[in-house]
Amino acid sequence: MLLTRGQARRVAVRAQLLDVPRPTHVLEVVRHLGLLQHDQTRAVAPSADLVLWSRIGASYDVADLQDALDGQALVELDGMLRPAEDLALHRAEMASWPGPDPQAWEVDRVQWLADNDGCRRDVLELLRTDGPLPARELPDTCVRPWRSSGWNNGKNVERLLVLLVRRGEVAVAGREGRERLWDLAARVYPDDPPVPVDEARRLRGERRLAALGIARARAATAPGEPNDVGPAGTPARVEGVRGTWQVDAAQLDRLDDPFAGRAALLSPLDRLVFDRKRMAELFEFDYQLEMYKPAAQRRWGYWALPVLVGDRLVGKVDATADPGAGELVVHAVHEDEPYDGATAAAVDAELASLAGWLGLRLEG
Repeated sequence: MLLTRGQARRVAVRAQLLDVPRPTHVLEVVRHLGLLQHDQTRAVAPSADLVLWSRIGASYDVADLQDALDGQALVELDGMLRPAEDLALHRAEMASWPGPDPQAWEVDRVQWLADNDGCRRDVLELLRTDGPLPARELPDTCVRPWRSSGWNNGKNVERLLVLLVRRGEVAVAGREGRERLWDLAARVYPDDPPVPVDEARRLRGERRLAALGIARARAATAPGEPNDVGPAGTPARVEGVRGTWQVDAAQLDRLDDPFAGRAALLSPLDRLVFDRKRMAELFEFDYQLEMYKPAAQRRWGYWALPVLVGDRLVGKVDATADPGAGELVVHAVHEDEPYDGATAAAVDAELASLAGWLGLRLEG
């Protein structure tokens, strides 16, 4: 099958719930997308909230996301908020970690954990009696310190917790501000039977493709959640793009349906743009998250929001929320090509909606 770039873009936009009509419920959105990245950068709003606002619109209430977390309908794993029922697709892999063919660095982590089994037991016992607890209240009785290139040196408890998550023994039970609270995984994850590893990987690939619409069977390793989908879907080619893609069958069935696009301001961590290679190939869009660059080297801004109009990514908005001043300050609107009147009006309307949703006055 051969798709035009426009068809491929519309598949991706529809799969990410960025067309019309808008969805209306937080859990409906997260269950379809599969996850929300729990990044706490607040230049405009936390990424998870921005992703939900981009889909649901001004009626999105951040309390609905918190309610889903408090009720454990959503749980955090690897920095991602996921539907609780999806944990059954991860738990068999946790139980068999590091798997039958571990890499050398994984073998070293297994040995580090074994060397510090006394600390592991101390942490699990304290969580059993007093959890949930922040990492700073957990004992560091490690006999072999963690060693790295420097960033994580001495962070024994934090690294221990990461490995215990991999083993399915502990889990994030909530947060106090930016600080994670840890508890026994058995008290956080649903008690559903784990799905066998091979089947779970297949199902995760299918779920990921349903959320992305179109993706590569194999892609570069990404933190938190892969960008590839394995053999899921139907192979296809895209005009002007090298290689083969996998396309969700439900989206192929909609290829000839009229496309109702709209304008959207996206989080820099939005899954539509998270895979920068896919973004460049399908949308021909140049973008990077520049928060880690020195200010003088930024082209678009610290937390610039990609601008979607219809099935095209057309620019970036450099904006900062200043709750103290009661303002959403728009420093710049970077137009990849000069906007026509309809595009400019649509982007202005989204900025006004964003400011209203934040309860701020729009400035700039």
